[in-house]
Amino acid sequence: MRSPSRRRVLATLAATTAALVIGAGPAAARPAPPDRVAPLGSDFLWGVAASGYQSEGNAPDSNWSRYVAEGKTDDPYRNSVDFYDRFESDIQLAKQLGVKVYRIGIEWARIQPRPGVWDEDGLRFYDNVIRAIKAAGMRPMLTIDHWVYPGWEVDRGGWNNPDIVPDWLANARTVVDRFAAADPLWVTFNEPIFYVVNELRQQGLPITAATAMHERIAQAHNAIYDYIHAKQPGAQVTSNVAYTPAGAEDVVSGSLLDKIAAKLDYIGIDYYYGLSPDTLASSVDFAKLWNNPLQPEGIYYALEHYSRKFPGKPLYIVENGMPTENGKPRADGYRRGDNLRDTVYWLQRAKADGMNVIGYNYWSLTDNYEWGSYTPRFGLYTVDALTDPTLTRTPTDAVPAYTGITRDGGVPGDYRPTRAPVACSLVNPLGSCTDPVTVPQ
Repeated sequence: MRSPSRRRVLATLAATTAALVIGAGPAAARPAPPDRVAPLGSDFLWGVAASGYQSEGNAPDSNWSRYVAEGKTDDPYRNSVDFYDRFESDIQLAKQLGVKVYRIGIEWARIQPRPGVWDEDGLRFYDNVIRAIKAAGMRPMLTIDHWVYPGWEVDRGGWNNPDIVPDWLANARTVVDRFAAADPLWVTFNEPIFYVVNELRQQGLPITAATAMHERIAQAHNAIYDYIHAKQPGAQVTSNVAYTPAGAEDVVSGSLLDKIAAKLDYIGIDYYYGLSPDTLASSVDFAKLWNNPLQPEGIYYALEHYSRKFPGKPLYIVENGMPTENGKPRADGYRRGDNLRDTVYWLQRAKADGMNVIGYNYWSLTDNYEWGSYTPRFGLYTVDALTDPTLTRTPTDAVPAYTGITRDGGVPGDYRPTRAPVACSLVNPLGSCTDPVTVPQ
């Protein structure tokens, strides 16, 4: 998604980094890099991820369908990649990868078209999707809110309306009642901080509305957490965070996480991009995601941050992937398969160093509608939604890479990343300068 202005973002990151470097004390030394990395084990949860609106097509009236209609997006929505009609074959593609988890969103707008009215056809669609996931030997991961809500809720003021919380909970309880028996993993809100940023931008809300939305999201999360556990004993529930580099994670996500920390069974983390001093001013581009620098070792630092913040708590990478521009090779020459293997190496390193990493989802199985544009391509299978009426799923080089990873529990023991760790990465500005991760020679 688009973010606030580049200058403003860079200034914030630079100021935060400077404050941390000046004010922080020495960090404990991390273990020396092992000559060989161990596989992650048979219980590790390899997965793929998608959201409802971004992939389903056949979109009902919602905040996002209205943004498209109002000309606020680069590309028309059309029918996205039509997961709605192709879910069975897409789920089979995931099965062939050998993954154990398939993350989807349950679209509020699809199942509740009017206040107090739930659409049985919409609910039955998700019955069928979840049944197909289970039949393929995978566990569903269900996201209740992935930034989309019904058009009638827009008319009531969206998240600027305090009554959205009881409305949201009525829908969420319907979802839990319907699908808890499938024993899913749960995500209540996808990237809630960026959800807030997106709503401020798209809805034109004043910045003061951010605090109220934080409070309402926290209230809704905490209430549905208890409801899920009443319906599904032993459930695992999270609200995934988008890891923010430059040492700003606690500044950006901390206040909301503090409000829901007691009701997180695992910590869901989304990690995509890295920053370093030489790329901070030149390569950060929030409109052209494929230009953003990739630092696979940054996923280690992100896991390390949350293993320290929540000692012993399970950690799950809910989203990670690599964007390209319309499927073309990246300017930096990084290939999707190499990036995936390099990233998994750092997962294995994190596990070896005592971090309780339990799962990893690749974003995403197929290309999709990246919040207004089809240009950023993240899929293991690429789809040309604008020019290919057949919406053919074409495998990238990451398909055999991921298939080998899930089969073997990771990369081979003697694997070495194709990209060396970045010195003084701003993903962890202090630790990566004073005690950086390294790779054995």
